[in-house]
Amino acid sequence: MSKNIDQIDRSILRALQQDASLSQRDLAETVGLSQNACWRRLKVLNERGLLMGSTARVDRKQLGLDLVVFVMLRTRHHSAEWLQHFRRHVLTIPEVVDFHRIGGDYDYQLKVVTEDMAGYDHVYQRLIDGIELDSVTSYFAMESIAEGRPLPL
Repeated sequence: MSKNIDQIDRSILRALQQDASLSQRDLAETVGLSQNACWRRLKVLNERGLLMGSTARVDRKQLGLDLVVFVMLRTRHHSAEWLQHFRRHVLTIPEVVDFHRIGGDYDYQLKVVTEDMAGYDHVYQRLIDGIELDSVTSYFAMESIAEGRPLPL
């Protein structure tokens, strides 16, 4: 691992990926440490940037967010100025939950989560508004088999 963490730190990170709402006492018990020792390790993991806050996983289907779309983008523009403008533009679209610059046949991949096709069309219209793209290809998920899996530690 790039941050040189030991097995106890890995255990802490695994446990927090499964349930970030664990109390310090429960976390310490889970990883076999005293509460104070666990707190010190958490502090160090935070200071080193290995922990980036804690969030709650929300069941998108219960909120009616039934459509997942993987959007592949190709552009002819690769200047730093265009890239900065493009990144700012995409990050204003809340339905874009993942955004990657990639290698291969496409330049960018977005994961869009929305209610339905009309919702995706709205996202698509916002995405292309004022941004020159070479191509936009959308792949619609038929079934989500695994989402938001923990990192392999």
